[in-house]
Parts: sequence; structure tokens; C-alpha cells
Amino acid sequence: MPKRTLDFEEGGGATSVAEKRRKIDSTSGPTSVADTSEKKLSNRDYTVGWICAIVTEFVAAQAFLDEEHGSPKEVEQNDNNSYALGRIGAHNVVISVLPKLEYGTTSAATVARDMLHSFPNVRIGLMVGVGGGAPTPKHDIRLGDIVVSSRGNGKGGVLQYDYGKTIQNQSFVETGYLNQPPQSLLTAVSTLEARYEKDGHRLNDDVEMAVKNIKKRKKYCRPHQSTDRLYQSSFTHPQNSSAECNQVCPEDTHLLTRAERDEDEDNPMIHYGLIASANSLMKNALIRDKLAEERGVLCFEMEAAGLMNHFPCVVIRGICDYSDTHKNKDWQGFAAMMAAAYARDLLHQVPRSKVEAERRIGELLSDG
Repeated sequence: MPKRTLDFEEGGGATSVAEKRRKIDSTSGPTSVADTSEKKLSNRDYTVGWICAIVTEFVAAQAFLDEEHGSPKEVEQNDNNSYALGRIGAHNVVISVLPKLEYGTTSAATVARDMLHSFPNVRIGLMVGVGGGAPTPKHDIRLGDIVVSSRGNGKGGVLQYDYGKTIQNQSFVETGYLNQPPQSLLTAVSTLEARYEKDGHRLNDDVEMAVKNIKKRKKYCRPHQSTDRLYQSSFTHPQNSSAECNQVCPEDTHLLTRAERDEDEDNPMIHYGLIASANSLMKNALIRDKLAEERGVLCFEMEAAGLMNHFPCVVIRGICDYSDTHKNKDWQGFAAMMAAAYARDLLHQVPRSKVEAERRIGELLSDG
């Protein structure tokens, strides 16, 4: 198949993120990432595929590369994806983002398909970005927390559903579950969960360091805790109002009060469970609560279900809102950074030999 030729960024060599950090912040001290000489890698050298939905997530993903490889020299003729290449731990990673202003399951499937054509040796997949939380008394989900897709009852960790427009009392239709990710990733999730439970995580520190690589860093820093507002499910943002919640939503009567997390709790917290995915945005707190109670949904998003038959992967979502009418983008950058930080930690738990032992995703799909 004919190739589409691209230019490498700044000569196409590998750029150590440690070197980049030293240029940006000479006072930050030494890092654990060693400088590397130029490398010339082919598309076949990349074994981990990482898909993002929006540019904010794409930026966050690149901030957590241990080494940057620029852009690919060439891709398949009909592949219109944007790519960033690099290394995390022992793994060469290809990152792609959905086309601007295109969202949902169909676009995600197209990006995954084209990635596998241009990078045929991809063996494990990640879908990393932001999502809307579904807090319950059992799951104290807050903005900036992370939800990791985790299987249960023999089913995959992502529930695909069709809800059309999220209007109150509209029927809910369950349409399937995302294929299980490779075993090496499932094992890594368990390994990392145990490590975090024993030692806690350092994701906040990792994000603070990585933000130094981003010019517009304010967007990606943690917002003030006072902006984490969870309203009563029955209370909606005034229709047709673009004003911020702190201007038009009375907090004294409708805002839920939650205790501060103590020192024994991770903050942000990592949650493992079911992620619900559809082509429509969930903005109904009553339906959110219903699905959380009846099906154990922890998070809502719009892309992962499109990967069901195209890209078996672990889905990692930083929580940026509560899947209600009070949505805003204040936490989007930080949530994307938290998800990317977790994804990097996860890849560091996967031995290179385990990835090489996995079958190529393209082969698995052709068998199906």
C-alpha cells in the first residue's frame, strides 16, 4: 500500500525529556531520565498504541514520554491521523488523537484502524483521557480522580450503551462490552493497584514535574479545591445560561458537602470498575445515579466503545466533571494529566518481554 511521507520534527531524532526539562527549568535538579543519542526507528518498532480524544489529552500524553521521537517519517496513504512518537520505560509508544471537533465511537474506531495499518506491530493498547464521574456513597469519586476500566462478572470493563439524547425518563439500551485488553496489561493493572495500596502513589508529584514541559501550564495544573462542586442530582444548571455555576447556582441550598480526605486516603484516588461509553454526552445526574446504582458505572465517556471490535485496550479516565448539567472545563487539563501519569506508571509495570509475547492487535482482529 502506498505511503504518505511526513517530516520528522527537528531532524527526526529522539529527544530526551530530561534534556527538555533542563532547558525549561534549570532549577528543577537532575531527573531520572537519561539523555539518549539520535535513534532512527521504523514504524514497526512501536508496540504500544495510545489513543486520545482531544488535544488537551494529546498534550498531556506527550508530557509523560520518557523520550520523544518526533513524528513518523511515513504512514499509510489513507491514514490522516496526527501522531507523536516516543518511549516510556522499555516500550516505544505511538500516540494519536481524534480529528478536531470529531468525537464519539465512530471517530475512535477510525483512528485505531488507521494506527494499526501504519504501525502494524502494536500489541497493547491504551485509551487515555478525561471522563465524567458517577459518585456514590460507595465510590467517593471526585474531580481529578482516575477511573481505570476493570472487568467484572466475566465481562469487559467498558459498557457500551445507546441512550440517544440524555433526556430524563428516556430508556437505556445496553449494547455490549469492550473486548478484554491483553493479559499483560491486566496483570500490570493488578500489580500497580497493589503497589499503590502498599506505598501510595506519587502522581501529584509526577504531574507537577511534567507540567514544566508545557508552555500553557496553568491549564494543566490542579485547580483550587473550592471549584470541585457536586450538586444535588435533582438540581440543574439554568437552561440556556452560559454563566459559571458560582454565579447562578446557589451553593448553600443545593451543593453537597463532603468531608475532606484524610492522610490515609490517596488524593487523587484511583478507582477500578465499569466505564460507560456512548456517542452522546451524559449530562443528566438522575440517569447517572441510576446507572451507577444498577450497573456499577463509575465513569461516562464517548469514545471507548468505538474500540470494541478494533482496539482491545485498557481505558483510563481522569475525572473532569460529574456527568451533569454543571459541566465546565476547569478540571479538564489536570484530569488529563492525572490519567496520563497513571498510564505511564502502568506501562512501567509491563516487561518488554511480555509485550513481545502478545500477538499483534491487527492479527487478533483478523482472526475474529
